Amino acid sequence: MTTHSTHSTRTTSTRRGNAGALAAMYAGLLLTIAATVAPFVDRATGHVLAGHVRHGYPSYTPDRVDSAVTAWLVILGVVGALGVMGWVVSIWAVRAGTSWARWVSTVLLAAGAALALTALLVKDTSGEVGLTPLLGWIGLLPSVAGVVAVSLLWRASAARGSGPRGPGQRRQTSHIDDPRSSSFASERRAVAWINQI
Repeated sequence: MTTHSTHSTRTTSTRRGNAGALAAMYAGLLLTIAATVAPFVDRATGHVLAGHVRHGYPSYTPDRVDSAVTAWLVILGVVGALGVMGWVVSIWAVRAGTSWARWVSTVLLAAGAALALTALLVKDTSGEVGLTPLLGWIGLLPSVAGVVAVSLLWRASAARGSGPRGPGQRRQTSHIDDPRSSSFASERRAVAWINQI
């Protein structure tokens, strides 16, 4: 019975961890959508990105500034679409209970965070950062949700014994010792039959 009790405690802990991870993933998906839409809203209203390009390149004509803003919008739109696809794949993998969900989520987090930090920190030929810091920080927000989600996935994995394990924890590889499993019942029938012979 101790095995059953430990197993159900691990399962409950895993479900809670995955529920928290899923909540963080949905938040990250919404933040990614917001970060993708923000530059387009800026172009229609605030013109922060256009002002940033104009400040970095004072000799640019209005048409050239508009071309640079359009290039940024295409880049950020493509990166945002890839980010949305990454969140959808990660959410699906976690909901489906795949064994590779935490690995894919970790790799996607690393890629997304690297892209966001690159947009936020890398300077262009003007000596200024290429993307206006406001949009750069907005673009980094989904990575915060990603860190929370991935941390919860790894914690849930460790709780159920299929990920990084602490001292004294063992990985449960089979339910054959569980009296409720069909494998256990089949094994008992086979032993009974052999004893009759």
